[in-house]
Amino acid sequence: MLKSFLILVTVFLTVVSCNNAIVKSEYQTLDDASWNKSNALKFNFSEIDTVQKHDMFINIRNDQDYPYSNLFLITELGYPNGDVIKDTLEFNMAQPDGTWLGKGQGSIKESKLWFRENIVFPNSGVYTLEITHAMRKNGSIPGIVDLEGITDVGFEIVKSKE
Repeated sequence: MLKSFLILVTVFLTVVSCNNAIVKSEYQTLDDASWNKSNALKFNFSEIDTVQKHDMFINIRNDQDYPYSNLFLITELGYPNGDVIKDTLEFNMAQPDGTWLGKGQGSIKESKLWFRENIVFPNSGVYTLEITHAMRKNGSIPGIVDLEGITDVGFEIVKSKE
């Protein structure tokens, strides 16, 4: 019995300690599951290995009130030396039949969206990631002011497998 318990504890500790690929992870919760288009979510991070390659993800949690099958985001990645990389990104959030692509039980689904692959953070210092939504209805020039159904937005940096 004791031997079985020790094996179980060893396996558990091995599994828990093997998830050291995650370097940084952070979320911001949106009030009332609504994201105002003027609300740029800002994340600061530092102390990143300047040689290691990393993969970056944008993590989105949505509930059943999210009315679209895709999501447009504008991102700005600011480097400590003042350089800024700005992107407009589109992500699929649901299949054509309306089934959510994210993972999770119940009404909240979490989508892990590719942002950067094999990125090296060459400078020491503070990096800044800004994320805003850029959703608009088809045929409509003005953007959607309050995007319903997004509950949390975050980012994750992991060590690249390359």
